[in-house]
Amino acid sequence: MRADRLVSLVLLLRQHGRLSAAALARELEVSTRTVLRDIEALSAAGAPVYAERGRHGGFALLPGFRTELTGLNPDEALALLVAGSRRGAQAFGLGSALASAMLKVVDALPESYRGTAAGAAERLLIDPETDLLSRRLVDEEVPDAIVAEVLRAVVAGHRLRIHYAAADRSPEWRTVDPIGLVTVRDRGYLLATRSGADRTYRLSRVLAAEELAEPAQRPDRVDLDRAWQERSTRFRTGGDQVAVLVRVDPARREDLVGTALAVRAEEADPDGWLRLEVTFQDPRHAEWALWQLSTDAEALTPQWLRDSLRDRAAAIAGRYGASSRQSPPSTRA
Repeated sequence: MRADRLVSLVLLLRQHGRLSAAALARELEVSTRTVLRDIEALSAAGAPVYAERGRHGGFALLPGFRTELTGLNPDEALALLVAGSRRGAQAFGLGSALASAMLKVVDALPESYRGTAAGAAERLLIDPETDLLSRRLVDEEVPDAIVAEVLRAVVAGHRLRIHYAAADRSPEWRTVDPIGLVTVRDRGYLLATRSGADRTYRLSRVLAAEELAEPAQRPDRVDLDRAWQERSTRFRTGGDQVAVLVRVDPARREDLVGTALAVRAEEADPDGWLRLEVTFQDPRHAEWALWQLSTDAEALTPQWLRDSLRDRAAAIAGRYGASSRQSPPSTRA
């Protein structure tokens, strides 16, 4: 909306002192012509915006001009700035709204605290894009139009029609009653009911979405954290899950726990290794997780998992064994 953009423009000038039309256009994600029109609108409305000519010129506000937005103290503003660095807003298509809100948070501080809070927020990193092994954390791509449609239905309390591609199934249309949106490790989920039964949909699997006019059948209030915990518990205890007793090098414990659904028991062995009873979603999940740990872990039970890992290792050894080695092809023309 233009009114929000005008407020953001004023806040940018307040915090930076002077900015060129091109710089304002980049910050606001609009054209330079739009910025010039907005400057004219602000001047007509009485905002003391003036232009400075020359190589280092630009637009600025008269000294002392201030917009009163809120009475946040420095710690409250710092908390909001740090929270704003999380990527959940991006998962729900609220990135631009978040950027605008952060400008207002900084502007709400007394001038003496403004630089301190902003600088402190830069020193606190939440959910980096890569881990310690330099592996990039892959975000799930969800089209903005789909996220916006789902978000509108959730906020408005309307029923939602989605074209959903469940795992190993052909996509199909479903009409659901949306309850809320949850983001976990940069994956977005829609909590809903369908014909009265609880359902959880991954946003990345929604191929199309349509907000309906009819109201959703849902309670007026919801404890979303509790609802997510209940559904997570049902997920961990259902399906073809398997329990595995495994010994693991303590240095790789977090790698094992990070791939398992749950840890049911844990104790230390005399040699310093850890013995854990963990559950996986299915046999394929268990075999994959233990294979990733190589010789830093040993599956003790069930026997079929030990056999499967042994057979896989034997196949790899056979592939690279001396009997299968061949001379490299000649590089001569």
